[in-house]
Amino acid sequence: MSSRLSGDGILLVDKPAGPTSHDMVSLARRVLGTRKVGHTGTLDPFASGLLILCVNRATRLAEYLQGHAKAYEATIRLGQVTTTLDTEGEVVEERPLTALSSEEVLAAVGGMVGAHEQRPPVFSAKKVKGERAYERARRGEIVELSPVPVQVHEARVLECELPFLRVAFRVSTGTYIRALARDLGEGLSVGGHLVELRRTGIGPFSVERALDPVALEAGAALGPAWIPALEALDHLPRLDVDPVLARRLVSGQSIPVQENETGDVAVALDGVLLAVAQRQGEVLKPRKVFPHG
Repeated sequence: MSSRLSGDGILLVDKPAGPTSHDMVSLARRVLGTRKVGHTGTLDPFASGLLILCVNRATRLAEYLQGHAKAYEATIRLGQVTTTLDTEGEVVEERPLTALSSEEVLAAVGGMVGAHEQRPPVFSAKKVKGERAYERARRGEIVELSPVPVQVHEARVLECELPFLRVAFRVSTGTYIRALARDLGEGLSVGGHLVELRRTGIGPFSVERALDPVALEAGAALGPAWIPALEALDHLPRLDVDPVLARRLVSGQSIPVQENETGDVAVALDGVLLAVAQRQGEVLKPRKVFPHG
């Protein structure tokens, strides 16, 4: 294993546009010298930005990192509709923007904040009868996808030079920014599609801490891009235990709960993650353990 890496944790990578998320996983496996690398959620090839890679035993923590809200900067082109809702599809409709003002656009973007029922793009990885929706769409089939509940926490215009505008979004997991571009265009009666997309944050993790894959491959120090497993779970309540309770947890036994511990809890021994446990009545039952040594 690489001398730059020890223990279990997550690596923040700034994926460029072009490579797939799996390409970044393969790179990390090769450079870090471990097969145990996975990600917490894909980023489309044409998009850039933050990708969280779980390394070594931290691959077992992905489920605790997938619920974070995600932040993006999106460039939207109004007046054009494409088959895929982004630049990878064919333009199927064009509408003039002569009657559209910047003030209307600003108001429409601000009005996107809140809870919505969103129709996923037909060119998406959603499954329809066991098959990816995009596979059916590429064959020319009519794909019907049910709306899903999403939450737009923030929608703010950064630049507006029609027909283009750049918008900062913060949304719940599972929200498609391509669909937001579509919905914005439909709401303004001019259509629209996504031109560029960059993910700037996932929960407490910012792309500013992330490591460029070129630098990773060149042997740069991981620095702030490497986050130990315990720190990666800072959003969970934490319980520090002594060696006696640690042995009980590692052997699969429950331990007494403190009144302030609820739901999933990150359990630490000597400042290192020992287990993720779940409150069940008056005890904490280990769900996943990470024995030291």
